[in-house]
Amino acid sequence: MTTAAAHLSRSALLFLSRQSNLKDVATRLKPFRELASRFIAGETLEEAVDAVRALSDRGLMASFDHLNEAVRTPQETRDEVRQYQRLLARIDQVGVNANVSMKLTQCGLLFDKGLALQNARAVVADAAARGSFVRVDMEESAVTQATLDIVRELHAEFGEPHVGAVLQSYLRRTEADAKALCAERIRLRLCKGAYLEGPQVAFPDKKDVDANFVRCMRILLDSGVYHGIATHDERMIDATLEHAARHHLPKGAFEFQMLYGIRRDLQERLIQEGHPVRVYVPYGKHWYPYFMRRLAERPANLWFVMRNLMKG
Repeated sequence: MTTAAAHLSRSALLFLSRQSNLKDVATRLKPFRELASRFIAGETLEEAVDAVRALSDRGLMASFDHLNEAVRTPQETRDEVRQYQRLLARIDQVGVNANVSMKLTQCGLLFDKGLALQNARAVVADAAARGSFVRVDMEESAVTQATLDIVRELHAEFGEPHVGAVLQSYLRRTEADAKALCAERIRLRLCKGAYLEGPQVAFPDKKDVDANFVRCMRILLDSGVYHGIATHDERMIDATLEHAARHHLPKGAFEFQMLYGIRRDLQERLIQEGHPVRVYVPYGKHWYPYFMRRLAERPANLWFVMRNLMKG
């Protein structure tokens, strides 16, 4: 696939990720469901717990994410809070090395910022009482500033060990955000980003996204704060290891993070070399938008679906 064709395919898949009405059609297709199961740990909490147990047996840490981007009412946000509180309790019961990741749109950010803060605070308070950690995920650029504002409020109350944020290297603002947040000792996950954004806010070319990733990674590693470097790109991993070695950072000064179902070989290699690795484990009934963004990162996966459909 040419670069232009790959870019077009990615844009089309990201557009389709927003069309939640297509989920019912897509999930009736067996090849689509089979491919989705590679990236989604299941639709129930217990299916996700089983997946994390298997990861733990391989020496991997985890971050649970309950998928739901369809939250539209205050009652639905309260349901999400209860889901995360049950999840935190289940992590304690099972005894796995895991924390949780949560999107603020699940808490009501799209219609009531105050409610989103209140709901997020309830989850972080529960995590803090258990000695655990909540990663506030980053979403589209339209909510980047509001997300960081809420993370800062939660960090001021609960501190570095219990709440952190995510930065996306495809956004032009991210280098400045990395410097500011590291100065405030806020724990970060650095990833490349997987939403459809315009060139005024995001770098359109992969080489610029990668260059920004490396710049931001160096800021994070030099900060003395425990961060997560989230990538499956071996060039980004090598750049991270080279910078850590050059500055004599011990193994365990940061962790690598990867997505469930992607590059298990790299996960194993890094574990064998003594580096902490955490796997992001998504689950839930509302998995369609997340799955489509994973397809957009690697459009060739779409051909798996198409080939199997043609086989009948």
